[in-house]
Amino acid sequence: MTRGDTVWARVYYRNATGEELRPVLTLMGPGGRTVELHCTPAAHDEPGICETPRVPSSGPPGPGSATAVAEFVGAGPVEEAPLLLRAGSERAPEARG
Repeated sequence: MTRGDTVWARVYYRNATGEELRPVLTLMGPGGRTVELHCTPAAHDEPGICETPRVPSSGPPGPGSATAVAEFVGAGPVEEAPLLLRAGSERAPEARG
């Protein structure tokens, strides 16, 4: 998401499984800058939001200045936990003029 010269990532979720989920939200900006956030969703059927801190955009403002990836991992040791979902944003196509 962008507003002015600020960028951040947000994911909406609903954990209807009743089991532990470990979401990780990663925001990758221009110049190799990365913000990673580990969220703790409740194990119930209420909707929730996970959002990275808002950071200044070091590239041109607007869509495509950063990408985001949300990964939801199941319970258990990190090296054994199953990847349940990976969703990512796509960069906007370059404007041609």
